[in-house]
Amino acid sequence: MAKKIITVFGATGAQGGSLAKAILNDANNEFAVRAVTRNINSDKAKQLAQLGAQVVAGDVDDAASVEKALEGAYGAYFITFFWNHFSAEKETEQAKTFANAAKKAGINHAIWSTLEDTREFVPLHDNRMPTLNNKYKVPHFDGKGEADKFFIEAGVPTTFFYPSFYWENFIYFGAGPKKGADGKLALTLPIGDAKMGGISAEDIGKCAYGIFKKGQELIGKKVGVAGEQLTGQQMADSLSKALKQPVVYNKVPAAVYRSFGFPGAEDLGNMFQFYDEFESHVNMLREVNFSRELNPELQSFDQWLKENAKKIPLE
Repeated sequence: MAKKIITVFGATGAQGGSLAKAILNDANNEFAVRAVTRNINSDKAKQLAQLGAQVVAGDVDDAASVEKALEGAYGAYFITFFWNHFSAEKETEQAKTFANAAKKAGINHAIWSTLEDTREFVPLHDNRMPTLNNKYKVPHFDGKGEADKFFIEAGVPTTFFYPSFYWENFIYFGAGPKKGADGKLALTLPIGDAKMGGISAEDIGKCAYGIFKKGQELIGKKVGVAGEQLTGQQMADSLSKALKQPVVYNKVPAAVYRSFGFPGAEDLGNMFQFYDEFESHVNMLREVNFSRELNPELQSFDQWLKENAKKIPLE
C-alpha cells in the first residue's frame, strides 16, 4: 500500500528538518516525506534525499511552486521564516498562499506552525509595551497569529501548532550566557520570575509527527509543545551544572532588553515581556505532558544540555 505523502515546507530548517527526519527515521511510519526547499543541492537537502525523502524545489513566495509541492499530498507542514526578512506582513501573505494552495490540493491534514497574536492580549493602544512598525506588539508572533484565519476561512483541516522557545537559541542566536566585565557568565533574560516553556528543535519535529499520527483527532485544535517550563534562575542553575562554572541569572526589565540594539531586540524584548505577563496562558497552551504523549522521547533541559552544552559559545 502506498504511503501517505506529507509535504514539509522549510525542510532544511530547524522545524521542518526535524519533522522530516522524525518521519524518515521511523521504520514503521505510514508516511512518505516530500521535502520542499529552495536549494535542492544543499548538504541538508542531500542528506534528506539519502534518508529517503523526495526532495523538490519550492519557494513560499511562489504560489505555483507551493501548489505543485502539494499535488497528491495527504498532509503538509506549513512554516514561515520571519528572521530571514523581519516582515510580519510577508509572513501573513505567505500563510495566505499556503492556505489557498492547501484548499486547492484538498489535503487531509495541515499543520500550521503559528504563534499567538499578542495584540489580543495587549492592544495597540496599551503602552505597557511599545507598538512596533505602527501595527504590531510582537511582530514575529502577530503576523503568524493573524494568518490563522486564512486556514479557517478556507476550510482547510488544520492543527494550529505552537512551538516554544528553542533551546538552540543559546547556541546559534546569541541568547546564551555571556561573560561580564567581572569575567563571570550571566544569562540575561527579561522574564522576571516567570516560567518559560522551552524545547529542542529536534523535539518540535517529533511532536509534529505525533500530531500527524493522531490524525483527525487534532484537526481544528490548538496544540502547543514544550520540553520543560523553567524560570530564568532554573535555566541558569542547569547551565551552571552543565558548563561546570557558575552562571548568574541577570534579570533585566523588558525595556532594558529592548534597548540592546541588535536586530530584533525590540521584537524579542516584547516577546519576553509577553511570556512574563501572560505566563499562565502561554504555559497552559504548551503543555509538557501532552507534548510527551505526542513524543515519548521528549527531552528535559538538562537532557538537552548533556548533549549540547559544549556547543554553547561562551563569549
